[in-house]
Amino acid sequence: MNFFESQDTARRNTGKLILLFSLAIFSLIIVTNLLVMVVFGFAGSGIDSVSTTQAITFNWETFLWVGVAVTSVVLLGSLYKISALSGGGARVAEMMNGRLLVQGTQDLQERKILNVVEEMALASGTPVPPVYLMEESGINAFAAGFSPSDAVIGITRGAIKTLSRDQLQGVVAHEFSHILHGDMRINIRLIGVLHGIMVLGLIGYYLLRGGVYSRRSKESGGIVFLGIGLVAIGFVGTFFGNLIKAAVSRQREFLADASAVQFTRNPDGIGGALMQIATHSQHSYLDNPNAAEVSHALFEEGRVSPLSGLYATHPPLDKRISAILPNWDGEYVTNRSFTPEEPVKKEDSGTVQDNMSAILTGSILAGSSLLDQVGNPDAQHLKHAHEVLGRIPKSFLEAAHEPHGARALVYCLVLHGNESTSQQQLDLLSRQADDGVYDELLKLEEKRDVLEADFRLPLISIALSSLRQLSENQYELFKRNFNELILLDKKISLMEWSLQKIIFHNLDQVFKHSPTMLFGKKNIRGCADSVSILFSLLVQSSEQDGITAEQAFEKGSLELDLNLDIRNVGTLGFEDFNSALDELALIKPLQKPALLKACLACISADGKFAAIEVELLRAVSATLDCPMPPIKL
Repeated sequence: MNFFESQDTARRNTGKLILLFSLAIFSLIIVTNLLVMVVFGFAGSGIDSVSTTQAITFNWETFLWVGVAVTSVVLLGSLYKISALSGGGARVAEMMNGRLLVQGTQDLQERKILNVVEEMALASGTPVPPVYLMEESGINAFAAGFSPSDAVIGITRGAIKTLSRDQLQGVVAHEFSHILHGDMRINIRLIGVLHGIMVLGLIGYYLLRGGVYSRRSKESGGIVFLGIGLVAIGFVGTFFGNLIKAAVSRQREFLADASAVQFTRNPDGIGGALMQIATHSQHSYLDNPNAAEVSHALFEEGRVSPLSGLYATHPPLDKRISAILPNWDGEYVTNRSFTPEEPVKKEDSGTVQDNMSAILTGSILAGSSLLDQVGNPDAQHLKHAHEVLGRIPKSFLEAAHEPHGARALVYCLVLHGNESTSQQQLDLLSRQADDGVYDELLKLEEKRDVLEADFRLPLISIALSSLRQLSENQYELFKRNFNELILLDKKISLMEWSLQKIIFHNLDQVFKHSPTMLFGKKNIRGCADSVSILFSLLVQSSEQDGITAEQAFEKGSLELDLNLDIRNVGTLGFEDFNSALDELALIKPLQKPALLKACLACISADGKFAAIEVELLRAVSATLDCPMPPIKL
């Protein structure tokens, strides 16, 4: 299953969740009505068994009112919880008592996991997610958020202490599969669903407590029985909630395991991590009381349950290991390779190597081949990310890892080549930038000449994680300063616009709490004007080699079989470009690959990729929430 198919599957899983949620509410309505009939029939008739039986009668009006009350309570409880988690993955990490890790840490284990996550993010084309450490001895992890923009990785102390680097890579690659394939949003909704269903039990607890302390009241007996009944219904609701989580989550774990193997090309990594869990004294269990709420988002079960066989959110460890390592002999050995010793088939090896060689040298590649990499990075992308991190100048890399330096880095990237304009930009920042940022900028500005074009996007991906640590006031100032910098010369370059789109598309989702709609419903044929503007931008972003912009534009039009008219970019404003991309972000998931393939046809029509074309393509891909791995120039 490719990235776009998995997005469509996630959309259908959302519908499945709604259906199961509705069935659970209906079941709770039936059970609650029975409870009300019994309790108030008993309370209204004393202890006479005959009169009690006569009092328990069905009434449609009562049934409807109870139904409305139960539905309202469950929905409000769910919406409240989802609203409380609207801050994205960071809120889930805080629920689990996670501590944000920073790059300056001197703890070698913490530095190891930060480096692994950073490499994985750069290889997959997503912003680097913040990492939260849970001081738990069990081996576990999770990914949480509404989209790659606000995602976080949570991991336990037991995991970073026990697992080797290869095993950590396997675990993190598994979590990145959930980030890339739309699972996280469903996971947060599941947390809300479970909380809403449990609210009836909480109400029952408070009624029971109040009834016990109100013995003088004539209705106290009924209140006590109603409280006991609602507590019981709460347990029933939890049972339904766990069944829902199991139904939605279990199969996705097999898919995430398979994606981790594809990403790392090392089945022994994730397989060894699962074996470590099996042999570890604390297994994957967590002491945090909220572990039950997020169990479906964890790498492995967070706690043991007598009914785990019925509603476990993860397949049994043995089945997961066997699926990853077909040659496994059933022994939990964590330092041995179970990968087949037979050499990889020559044709398979050649296909992978030739394909990635084409990508990493920037030669012309069929659109479908490159699109297969969207949301599905592999070991060659991981290797490339590692190499790029090793080549980036240390001063810029250190700046990207820290909030002050990250702002200075972004400002540095948009400093104008003209000395006069550049000085005006520096003067503006000397007056308006937060304390310390301007001084960091001056240090970076002196070394700007050594910054290669293909370092820009990796540095932005790293800086986004640091920029998420800003306060809302700091973010608003940073955004305002950025926009003033690029408008200072009365025009915006395409490079400036692409950086603006990538940075603020991601950060607005964090600071404005407005996750994008991942599952749009628009038809691309109804967005012809927006497609025309986008293709015009791509083909006029750089000089075409040996062909005209019109010919490059025609290549993209033919891919979509649309009758489009090229526009003069000079007559369009960046509001036009933004509006076009915002509309195209709402097309159906299975139409996005056709659009990206057509974009690739536009920029590769002359036989090569220019740096600005790649940055524009990555900006388009980011806006469509289709993470694109790096393309080496």
